[in-house]
Amino acid sequence: MAELENNKELISVLWSGADILRSKMDANEYKDYLLGMVFYKYLSDSFLIKTYDLLFDEKPESIKAALGAYREALEDESAEELKEQLKAECHYVIEPDLTYTCFADAARNNLFNREQLQKAFNNIEQSDALFADLFTDIDLYSNRLGTGDQKQSDTISSLIKEIDQADLLNSDADVLGNAYEYLIGQFASETGKKAGEFYTPQAVSKILTKIAIAGQETKRGLSVYEIKTRYLIQNAAA
Repeated sequence: MAELENNKELISVLWSGADILRSKMDANEYKDYLLGMVFYKYLSDSFLIKTYDLLFDEKPESIKAALGAYREALEDESAEELKEQLKAECHYVIEPDLTYTCFADAARNNLFNREQLQKAFNNIEQSDALFADLFTDIDLYSNRLGTGDQKQSDTISSLIKEIDQADLLNSDADVLGNAYEYLIGQFASETGKKAGEFYTPQAVSKILTKIAIAGQETKRGLSVYEIKTRYLIQNAAA
């Protein structure tokens, strides 16, 4: 039940974030901003949680508590060792001032700086081949965000504040994945395209998979691949 509630709350926050961009661009464009920002928050929050766990072998009470502990740890003589361990486990390292938590605080205090956020995106992309071009579709200086630097910055700032309401500390990866899939489905509908052109709802995928593997359930490592959408629907193993 708690997982279901977390999922509903996260979906609500994500959709409210979409409302900020909906009047400025079509769904095919604003989904990149929304999902990219959500993923950066996920990377940032996960990084701080991992940091706190390495320092105290427990989960932090809040993301801000984890950030405070991280700042203190960086003043210790073992700071470089901690960074190396974080790099090995997370494949990236985020400086305290480039965490999503700091960006959200800056946005609430009208101190948000787009250059810093762009730097944060670049750092992640350059940290490991896994993240190459991860945020390339997010143009923080696009005219679609508004006319002039101030309006563009205000739009991103508003989006950051909205997404910050998502409680990823108490949500597991499955909850985030389910919310992502839900939004992709909504975007498919909003663009005016038939969902089947590039998105297959999870319920439909499950039914098709059951039909495809009927009578072959005992085969190990059986995979079902939907060529039309070019991604793996499901792996079924006995």
